Amino acid sequence: MRNISDVIEGYLKQVIELSERDHIEIKRSEVAEKFQCVPSQINYVINTRFTVDRGYLVESKRGGGGYIRIKRIRLHQKSDVIADVIQRLEHGATQVMAEDIVFRLLDEEVISKREAKLILSAVDRATLLLPLPTRDEVRARILIAMLFTIKYQTTI
Repeated sequence: MRNISDVIEGYLKQVIELSERDHIEIKRSEVAEKFQCVPSQINYVINTRFTVDRGYLVESKRGGGGYIRIKRIRLHQKSDVIADVIQRLEHGATQVMAEDIVFRLLDEEVISKREAKLILSAVDRATLLLPLPTRDEVRARILIAMLFTIKYQTTI
């Protein structure tokens, strides 16, 4: 059974896909009312599921007429997506950041489900039994190496 966060995420992604503009604008209170939840639940979904690492830009305007604008970042070529991700990995990668990046690459069809599972397995904290911040640095280096391999695919 899906939890409320998954349902709200799915709804917002569907609204983005069906939108004729390059972004959507929502009122937090209206979405909360639609799903019969507290507005902070909408904040949670937006802050955890619509991140830059997952390919979204979010901006908000507070106040009575406030809104939340969510924009899907779609780069033109797979190599552009990989270059963008590699740049974000320069200072290390937390477990959550790595997962978000892999989900973005999967969503943008840069990698397959099988490749996603392999990458997630290789960079999992249970695999990298190192102390922080070394673990995050090693995780980023592994991701960068894998992404370079994907970007410059050669036959073996």
